[in-house]
Amino acid sequence: MADATDSAVAARKGPRDRRPGRAQAQVHAARRLGEARIALAAGDAATAADRFRAALATAGDHELADEQVAALLGLGDCALETGELTVAREHFEAVEKLLAGEPLPRRATAIRGRAVSHLLAGELRYACHLLESAIDGLHAAGTQDPDALLLLHTAVIAPYMDMGAHARAAQAAELALALAPSATEPALVAGMHRSVARTLIAEGRIAEADASLAKAQELYQRLGFHSDLAKCHWMRGYVHAQDGNLEHAERELRLARDMLAAQRSVLFADQVEVELADVLRRRGSHSEAGELLARLLDRIGPERGAIHAAGAHRLLGLIAQEDGELEAAEEHYVNALSLLERAGAAGDLADLCRLLGDLLRSTGRVEAALDAYRTGLGHRAAIGTTTLGPAPAKPQSRPPAY
Repeated sequence: MADATDSAVAARKGPRDRRPGRAQAQVHAARRLGEARIALAAGDAATAADRFRAALATAGDHELADEQVAALLGLGDCALETGELTVAREHFEAVEKLLAGEPLPRRATAIRGRAVSHLLAGELRYACHLLESAIDGLHAAGTQDPDALLLLHTAVIAPYMDMGAHARAAQAAELALALAPSATEPALVAGMHRSVARTLIAEGRIAEADASLAKAQELYQRLGFHSDLAKCHWMRGYVHAQDGNLEHAERELRLARDMLAAQRSVLFADQVEVELADVLRRRGSHSEAGELLARLLDRIGPERGAIHAAGAHRLLGLIAQEDGELEAAEEHYVNALSLLERAGAAGDLADLCRLLGDLLRSTGRVEAALDAYRTGLGHRAAIGTTTLGPAPAKPQSRPPAY
């Protein structure tokens, strides 16, 4: 009798229990998402990914769409940190499918993530295409979403710079700076300052670039974003290297490399090591630089860190040439040339063609040297026009002045 009564009570409670079950699932998923974000900010991508997967499972079981999106975006960011570019791309594509009917600002973070995965794989043109298309889409729709616009304008700076489209990068930086006061997310503003520093360096404005990085670093420290803080040290090392302050550059790059390695941000740590090797070579430590680069080329390549793999070959070529090993130098330059042509990195490609051309000319192969020079010139002939097509349209109403 008691069993029958209990069953009847349970049956009467059933419809009410389903609603609390969903509410409890939302609470559970939100808690997992919060834990995951804290772990990712602290640089523990592995733990963060476990938490995001737990949140995704709960959200999937209870059809919690917003929580599914947040978990997939988090998993994509984790995969970017650990260098699993194909996995990252799949997560971001899954978000875009879930949000297919949503307004473009809702999809901006996923589009940016997918573009970054292509950028890190060396597919610069496609990364630009994704970001430019999204920016144009926002303007065409008359969407005034400062966070989405800031995110996309900031993200497009790096591929523009890698492709040698400095004027476009400067325009994107200008628009990003103007949008910053309207942004609601401090992390977006910090990312903007870090990216804008690259355009300032290209213009020779070293002190301003360092000041921009200091602003980013202050925001990341306040937010507790350790991985992004490490990337600030990386960029500051690059600034010092460009300014010829090699001792400070080496210190900042070693710190960035150690921080990223401790956080298991393997691909980013490898990229820092290429720039560290350049500083070591310039400081006369050829042996240490060469050993570092040789190990690196076992881990990075055409599909994973293509630009930095080309940089590693370039540096090994310089070391070989300085040691009188001209055949080995030529081989490294040719390998770098192949990687850079595939990526479309016009600035690095022009510099590489100059090095290769000079080497060939020094050995009496004048026609081959001319071919190398022509290759470099051909890629520099129409930056931002033939390579990229029309620039994204400027917004109809200009954002407030910074």
